[in-house]
Amino acid sequence: MRKPADRPSPANRYNTGMPELSQRRRILILATCCMSLFIVGIDVTIVNIALPTIRRQLHASVDELQWTVDAYTVVLATLLMLSGSMADRFGRRRVFQLGLTLFATGSLLCSIAPSAGALIAFRMVQAVGGSMLNPVAMSIIANTFTEPAERARAIGVWAGTVGISLALGPVVGGLLLSSSLGWGSIFWINLPVAFVALVGTVLFVPESKAPRPRRADPAGQLLIVALFGSLTFAIIEAPELGWSSGGILACFIVAVAALVAIAVYEPRRSDPLLDLRFFASVPLVGAMTIALAAFAAIGAFLFVNTLYLQDVRGFSPLHAGLLTLPLAGMTVIFGPLSGRLVARRGPRIPLILGGVGLITCGLMLTSLTNSTSVYYLLAAYTMCGLGFSFVNPPIGNAAMAGLPLSQSGIAGALNSTSRQVGSTFGVAIAGSLIAAGLHGTMRSGLAAASHGGWWIVAGYGFVVLVLAVATTGQRALRTAKTTAAKLDPDRLASVPT
Repeated sequence: MRKPADRPSPANRYNTGMPELSQRRRILILATCCMSLFIVGIDVTIVNIALPTIRRQLHASVDELQWTVDAYTVVLATLLMLSGSMADRFGRRRVFQLGLTLFATGSLLCSIAPSAGALIAFRMVQAVGGSMLNPVAMSIIANTFTEPAERARAIGVWAGTVGISLALGPVVGGLLLSSSLGWGSIFWINLPVAFVALVGTVLFVPESKAPRPRRADPAGQLLIVALFGSLTFAIIEAPELGWSSGGILACFIVAVAALVAIAVYEPRRSDPLLDLRFFASVPLVGAMTIALAAFAAIGAFLFVNTLYLQDVRGFSPLHAGLLTLPLAGMTVIFGPLSGRLVARRGPRIPLILGGVGLITCGLMLTSLTNSTSVYYLLAAYTMCGLGFSFVNPPIGNAAMAGLPLSQSGIAGALNSTSRQVGSTFGVAIAGSLIAAGLHGTMRSGLAAASHGGWWIVAGYGFVVLVLAVATTGQRALRTAKTTAAKLDPDRLASVPT
């Protein structure tokens, strides 16, 4: 197939390392990048809808179910910075292709896992590939759509892909689980999409690198692994082992020591994996914190709600998936709209709407019972989808606005790390609260045990709302521009003014 002709584009007045591309080819690049978000998103929702089936067929405990979700997100979070740095150094297209290949391989292995332990291990293989997808795709988009308003619209479309994956994941997962193919079939959906994305990458995505890539920082990477891994393990296992047990206290000590070591060690390197100067950008810090809170909310929601619909209400996987369609529909509709709002009015309005949606959803579900009306549930799911759809595009755009284009791989990694850490802790904290508060069986006790988790979801929404106001003003935007200039003074930073 002949590649579409590349014509000069005014967007390429920015120095991105990309050749000048035609509008058609840039759209094809965006579509290819959206496929990576699609397979990662649908994988999350399919795995969540399959958790009760996996629990029964593999005889998995609640903490093994948590690790089925969190083993993926922990590995992903710890490798995102490394993958973003590798993309800037060795080539974004090359790393993106490697990520697609590894993700597909991990999906195939997951489909044939003989036990819960093997499934958790194969999810880690998936995560290695996944760490090379979304942050690198965001970097490719940032270097393809360099004009700020155009980029905001492109990221809105990219983020809107989450809605499609949320819509299809539970329904496709429910159909597969209802068939005779078995729970392993839920991972097969990733294979054809990864293949099409791989072909699209070869045909349409040009190679690009950072003009001055960072050198490897293995010590910094090990410290990040120690920080996220030990903290997540402690939160997940504390209800069973005890918060004051020696193993849990040791994990918290390791996490604190790793955080201190990062703060001391990284500033002394000429090319640190995590340049602490990034955090002088208020919009970047705000976007990362909002991402952490919003994805903690959605992670907790998907984990608890799936168990509630199937184990408490007795709905089939397909029925449970269909009930979550309002959440997905809101994301499909309002994700791109949020991107347009960011392009025209800035991030404040969509972030405020997102915070209000998450708060409303959390508060509505604090009264959850074994017989809550389905219509009431649908209303709560709609508010969750509305909140999530408005939050997702502005946090991606703010992360890119906070750093120069030459370091877009690191910017994408920071943004994706916040999302994955948020999702990890959302599942871990919600699962821990359920494990600690569950009295009797899942069917009789889950609804009451989940109330504390829903109050926390409302709290996550409140964090989004407060930061939406505090980190999006003109003074905050000036800190982003100043930070970008200090990090890359010789190149144009794409920061809205």
